[in-house]
Amino acid sequence: MDSSSQDRNLPASERKLQKARDEGQVARSRELSHLAILGGGALSLMWLAPLMFERLKTQLSLQLQFDVHAVQEPLNMLHRLGSMVTVGMVACTVFAAIVSIISILSTLAVGGWVASLKPITPDFSRINPFSGLGRMFTKDKATEVLKMIFIASMLLAVGFTYLSKGMDTLATLVLQPSSSAITYLANWLTTGMGLMLLVVLLVAMVDVPLQNFLHQSRMKMSHEEMKKEHKESDGNPQMKGLIRQRQRDIAQGNSIKAVPKADFVLMNPTHYAVAIRYDESSMAAPRVISKGADLLAFKIRDLAQEHAIPVLQSPMLARALYANAEIDQDIPTSLYTAVAQVLAYIYRLKAAMRGDGPMPGEPPVPFVPPELDPHSKVVASTDTP
Repeated sequence: MDSSSQDRNLPASERKLQKARDEGQVARSRELSHLAILGGGALSLMWLAPLMFERLKTQLSLQLQFDVHAVQEPLNMLHRLGSMVTVGMVACTVFAAIVSIISILSTLAVGGWVASLKPITPDFSRINPFSGLGRMFTKDKATEVLKMIFIASMLLAVGFTYLSKGMDTLATLVLQPSSSAITYLANWLTTGMGLMLLVVLLVAMVDVPLQNFLHQSRMKMSHEEMKKEHKESDGNPQMKGLIRQRQRDIAQGNSIKAVPKADFVLMNPTHYAVAIRYDESSMAAPRVISKGADLLAFKIRDLAQEHAIPVLQSPMLARALYANAEIDQDIPTSLYTAVAQVLAYIYRLKAAMRGDGPMPGEPPVPFVPPELDPHSKVVASTDTP
């Protein structure tokens, strides 16, 4: 096999992308998730903090109240403690729920929803140290390392610059009133967190298209893989032929139940049998409602005789109908005249059996175009020098 045929330089097909998606292989951006969790958590904390601190302050003031009633009823202290714990648990639960929802939405924003257990299925081949070393030196891993180095460098640079500029002011907070110092410290921390999140935002804006590019690169296909997929999509010709033959056999076997509805049956006289039905009110032309060869032909003949359906020997017409007409389909137009001659004979035969006319003579020998008779084709091919 040519080595160039294994170069993965063709874009992935929809089938491969869908298969990879079913296995849980989609583009994901960790940096977008980090940004959503940190940013969403920070905003949620800023939104919940005033309300939470107010409730905690109220509960704490109740805990520090001691009077005669509290001394006489020690269980009241437990009730107060339970109330305070409830406030803290509710605040933590709401905060965790908000962050969890933000995390899920940020994950779905890139790769969408994927319902697959493949990513969490144990794969013992991954514990092989030799294959693990091979996975360490890949384009994806190199990109991940460079990205982490860049993020760490940016965070360190921004953090060091921000801390160095604010250390002198922070040192003088001890001389300020507590309320002013706390307010300044809160604003200073909020600004610092905003700068950190800005760095993560810039990285996420680059990481999302980068992960999509890397995923498309991993999914690329070689010429051999593309040929194999087309072959699998189209199906093996031999297997498709066997399937079609099996379907025809099943259809022919099931069509035996329709034999009692036939007007007549043509035979050849032992290999083929074709049951014909014609209803002027609902059909534009006669139809083949059942056909079969060999043993199936004998079953059609016996069933027709059981239901008093005429069985005629017309080898060429039986072979032509068997080869060129499909079940529950109109007969070919080139066989209209031949079948019409047989139908006319059947009508005279049924009229004679009812006593409405004389008995017809010998069955007709209708003309069948040689090109429609498979036996004639075989003879012609064997006679050709």
